[in-house]
Amino acid sequence: MRAEKPMSKELLRKFRTMLLPGLKRWIVIIFFGIVVIVVGTLLLLGYHPITVTGSFLRDLMEHAAEVLPHRISGIMAITIGGLIVCFAVIRAILSILGAYIPDDRESIPEALYKRRHLDSGPKIAVIGGGTGLSTMLRGLKNYTTNITAIVTVGDDGGSSGRLRAELGVLPPGDIRNCITALADEEKVVTDLFQYRFESGQGLEGHNFGNLFLTAIYSMTDGNFMEAVRVAGKVLNIKGTVLPATLKAIQLSAEMEDGSIVAGESHITEAGGRIKRLICEPEDLKATPEAIEAILDAELIILGPGSLYTSIIPNLLIKGIADAIRKSKAKKLYVCNVMTQKGETEDYTVGDHCEALLAHSGTPMDKGYKLIDAVLVNDQIPVIPPGTPARPVPFDQDKIRSFGLIPVKRGLVSPQSAGHHDPQMLSKIIMLWFFRTKRRKPVNKVDGSPFSIELGDDAELNSNELESKSTIST
Repeated sequence: MRAEKPMSKELLRKFRTMLLPGLKRWIVIIFFGIVVIVVGTLLLLGYHPITVTGSFLRDLMEHAAEVLPHRISGIMAITIGGLIVCFAVIRAILSILGAYIPDDRESIPEALYKRRHLDSGPKIAVIGGGTGLSTMLRGLKNYTTNITAIVTVGDDGGSSGRLRAELGVLPPGDIRNCITALADEEKVVTDLFQYRFESGQGLEGHNFGNLFLTAIYSMTDGNFMEAVRVAGKVLNIKGTVLPATLKAIQLSAEMEDGSIVAGESHITEAGGRIKRLICEPEDLKATPEAIEAILDAELIILGPGSLYTSIIPNLLIKGIADAIRKSKAKKLYVCNVMTQKGETEDYTVGDHCEALLAHSGTPMDKGYKLIDAVLVNDQIPVIPPGTPARPVPFDQDKIRSFGLIPVKRGLVSPQSAGHHDPQMLSKIIMLWFFRTKRRKPVNKVDGSPFSIELGDDAELNSNELESKSTIST
């Protein structure tokens, strides 16, 4: 018996080899030729093929009826026919789905889940840039596909800076990070798009993702918006990525000592405390798609990310800050876990909020017009040795003086090493959104809206998220 098994596999292999492309048609033609020969032989002997076939089937049915009663044989025939039809239908459906879905056992359930739950999830507009924004997107895509990432385009260093200077393309680095974070096959895409060439004339220092976006930019006749859309379609991202503006911006910082530092890449290297961020040219306008996404959103999130080089540049673009204030969405600012050298050294959470309000033109006592609440990490992060950054101090009174509600929760894990854990962060954000959405806002004496605060003793129930058609993390 053991020897028969390899033999059966060998026969099956040979049969499949016969059905390789290019052989099937000839096998069918040979079979058709044999059928024609048989029909010709029957005609030559004076037998009509249809008459002979009819007689054969009639005799076969009569003998079957003698062996089994006609009721039993009829039921058996119907059952066999039904099984054949069901098998053929299932195989046909799988063949059709296989053309659109990867060959993965979990792909079909995931596709059905996406269509039923994720596509009907809340509309979220996230505003920022850098690695902080992409980190959050990795978690949010598990709750909804209605995500619009509005990304800054002020990067002038590294590979993005070189492509910007040499080809006139908007810096693709931050947009690349967001696209890879929202991609279906995130791990594979991230490894590929982050691959940096270490040699080669003209290629050294560039990473593949930037070159990929630049190539599409050239193919679309210099239409950067279309290039980003095509890249997202190629990678089947769960959401939309938009540049905040379609003009290259030049960032400068006025320091407290009165000096001016030009260029995003030089701001963090200058040292000292930043007094004001300057964005040139001054007539920058936001992309209409970005404004539409903000006004249409149910939840707007600012951050996390570099305060002065990732978040605030978006607020300096004409139309974005006004759209946030006009939007009826819930608005949340995610403060960084750690201070950042050259930007927010010695900053508290309140200092972060103050900078956001000042640069967006929002009155300090009416900060709730820009954001409802501030999400703050209250868990001690794991700080890598030699890191100059420190956890951002929490100053509750200053935050509340702006009319903002602090929300303190644990947002880091041992693996996140001083940064937000994407799954923990997205879970807290969605829970805050659903809880605040469930209750109607009431007015305080000073006119600011009351937002629900998740106290330290607030129990985070993942079942509550599941009831809102989200994935429990």
